Amino acid sequence: MSEQTFDQPRIAINRVYTRQGDQGETALSGGQRIPKDAPRIEAYGTVDELNSFVGVARATVTELAVAEPRLAVLAAILLRVQHELFNLGSFLATLPEDFRANQARVTEVEVAQLEAEMDLMNQDLPPLRSFVLPGGSRLNGELHVCRTVCRRAERIAVALARGESIAPVVVRYLNRLSDALFVWSRWASHVAGTPETLWEPNQAASGRSGTLM
Repeated sequence: MSEQTFDQPRIAINRVYTRQGDQGETALSGGQRIPKDAPRIEAYGTVDELNSFVGVARATVTELAVAEPRLAVLAAILLRVQHELFNLGSFLATLPEDFRANQARVTEVEVAQLEAEMDLMNQDLPPLRSFVLPGGSRLNGELHVCRTVCRRAERIAVALARGESIAPVVVRYLNRLSDALFVWSRWASHVAGTPETLWEPNQAASGRSGTLM
C-alpha cells in the first residue's frame, strides 16, 4: 500500500474559551453550527475520550518499559494510535462535501497495520479457555477500559452511518482497534509475567460454597 501524506494542522490556539458554545452548539470543520449532542459530535467526542484513555495506558506502559524493555514496542504503537485517533476525529468532524483531498483520516493502511500487529503478538500467547476479566494488572485494566470505550465509539459510528454519510473504513478501524486492544492487554500481561484473571462463573456469590452469609 502506498503512503498517504496528510495536510498539517492549520490552527492557531491563542485562548481556550471563545463563548461560542454557550448556547449548546459547536462548529464542524466546515463551519456548520450543530447541537453539541448531535450524533456526529457524539461520535468524534467518544473518539476523543478514547484517545485520552489510550494516553493513560501509554504512560503506564512507558513506566513499565524501564524494567521490561520489550514493552517499549507497545508504547510506540499506542502513541501511533493516538495520532490515528486524532486523524479519525478530524475525519468525523468534517461533512463529506467539505472534505479535502489530503485531510487527515484513517485508511485501509491503518486497518492492515493493526491486523499485522495483532497477528504478530498473538503468536506469543497461549489459547484462551475462558473470557478474561479486566484488571490482572493496572495496565491490563487500562487497556480493557480503552477496549470498551472503543467498542462504544464503534457503536456510535454505526448509528451515525445509518443517518449520515461516513466512510465505511471508520467502523472497520474502530472494530480492529478494539480487537487489537484486547490482544495488547493479553500480550502486555504475558511479557510482564502477570497472570490473567479468567472468568469463572461459579465464583459468583450464588455459586460459591462456604460464603459468609
